[in-house]
Amino acid sequence: MTELSSLLPNIEIRFNEPMNKHTSFKIGGPVRAMVFPKNENELALTIHKLRVNNISFFTFGNGTNLLVAENPLDYIAVKTQTDDGGIKLITDTSVRVYSGALLSRLATFACDNDLAGLEFAHGIPGSAGGAVFMNAGAYGGEVGDYITSVTALMPDSKIKTFSAAECGFSYRHSVFCDNGAVVLGAVIKLNHGNKADIRAKMTSFAEQRREKQPLNFPSAGSTFKRPPGGFAAAMIDECGLKGFRIGGAAVSEKHAGFVVNLGDASFADVLHVINHVKTVVFEQTCVELVPEVRIIGGS
Repeated sequence: MTELSSLLPNIEIRFNEPMNKHTSFKIGGPVRAMVFPKNENELALTIHKLRVNNISFFTFGNGTNLLVAENPLDYIAVKTQTDDGGIKLITDTSVRVYSGALLSRLATFACDNDLAGLEFAHGIPGSAGGAVFMNAGAYGGEVGDYITSVTALMPDSKIKTFSAAECGFSYRHSVFCDNGAVVLGAVIKLNHGNKADIRAKMTSFAEQRREKQPLNFPSAGSTFKRPPGGFAAAMIDECGLKGFRIGGAAVSEKHAGFVVNLGDASFADVLHVINHVKTVVFEQTCVELVPEVRIIGGS
C-alpha cells in the first residue's frame, strides 16, 4: 500500500479501515484503504490516479444507503467529505456544493441565506453527491428539481459539466447511475424565501420523521424504492411482515419500509430479511420490490 501513499501524498489515507464506522447500518468489514478527498480537485485526482493504476475502488459519501459485507474487502474506499462545509453562494439564489457536503448542511445553509426549496432535504442524512446520484427526495421534493448543472469525472478522466436536462433525473435515478461518472459537485438554483417560514417547515418535517420513522435504530432509511402505483411500506405491512426478524435484523415495527439493525445484526441477517420481504411481497402481490440500498461485497 506504499504505492497508494505515493500516488496521493497530500490526501488523508487510512489503511484497513472498518466500514462499520462509516455506514448508518453500523455493519461492514475493513477495506484495503480509505481515502478522504476534501474538495472537487482532490476527488478528481484520487479517482484518476486509482483508474490509471487499475486499482479497484468505490466511492461513497455519508454511508447512509450502504449495506457492506463483514469480510475484508479488496477495495479502496473513497469517502467524500469536507472540513469547510463545501458550500458557497455564487449568486443571490444559486449555490455550488461539493459532492462530500452533507445534504442537511446544504439545507441549513439555504435557510440561513433566506433560500427556499430544500426544506425536505434537511432530514436526509446523506451527502450532496449521493443525493444527486440517486435523485434523493422526501415529502414531495427531489434534489433534481433544483439542479442547474452537475460537474462529474467521466470514465476517461475528463471532467464534464452536465445540464439539468442531461442529468436524466427520475424517481431515485439519474444518468450517473449508469454512465460510470463520479459526481464532483453541483449548482443548485433556489427561490427567495422567509427564513422563519423555511425553518418552520424544516422543523415540521423533522417532527414527522421522529413520529413515523425508527430513528432509534441503525438503518439505511427506506429499504425499497416506491413501486409503481403503490407504496413499499404499505405492501410489506399488508403482507404481515412488520416485525419479521432474522438474527439482529428486522422489519421495523414502527415503519415497515425500514429494515433495521436491532443492535447485533450481521450483513447476512439484513440481506436475508431484505430477500425474504421481496419474496413474500412478490408471492402475495406479484409486485417486485427493488432495494434502494446499495450492497457491497458478499457472495
